[in-house]
Amino acid sequence: MGREVERKFLVTGEGWRTHAGPGVRMRQGYLASDPACSVRVRIEGDRARLNIKSATLGVERLEYEYEIPVRDAEEMLAHLCTTPPVEKVRYHVPWGGHEWEVDVFEGANAGLVLAEIELARPDEPFERPPWVGEEVSHDPRYYNVTLARHPYREWGRAQG
Repeated sequence: MGREVERKFLVTGEGWRTHAGPGVRMRQGYLASDPACSVRVRIEGDRARLNIKSATLGVERLEYEYEIPVRDAEEMLAHLCTTPPVEKVRYHVPWGGHEWEVDVFEGANAGLVLAEIELARPDEPFERPPWVGEEVSHDPRYYNVTLARHPYREWGRAQG
């Protein structure tokens, strides 16, 4: 059984960039999404994956991921996705014995920068970098599946 323990934070400032490796461009779309789970297709650089993730709110969720041909992923993004793709550049940033992923969103979600850390268990201790701000792990607005339906650029109009 696949299980993911992930915590998500807003990024403050640009201090992470001095520690980051090269970025990888990503495009992802959702084939299905309901209260139980989401099914996502993602092109990440020159690789593609199909991902199934439980829709559980919080830091621990079921997750299954399978590599697929890039050509298949391109067709799925073009013809089968229920929402426009989420576009971002992901940077890997080592810090305090963990690897953080910093996502710089583009397109409809431009202006949003999130940092994620995957842990072995929900209570695993970790060092919080100075460029990590408010934790948003329990806020569904920051889940990629939600960003596909309700992009960041629309939040001001939709949420006042």
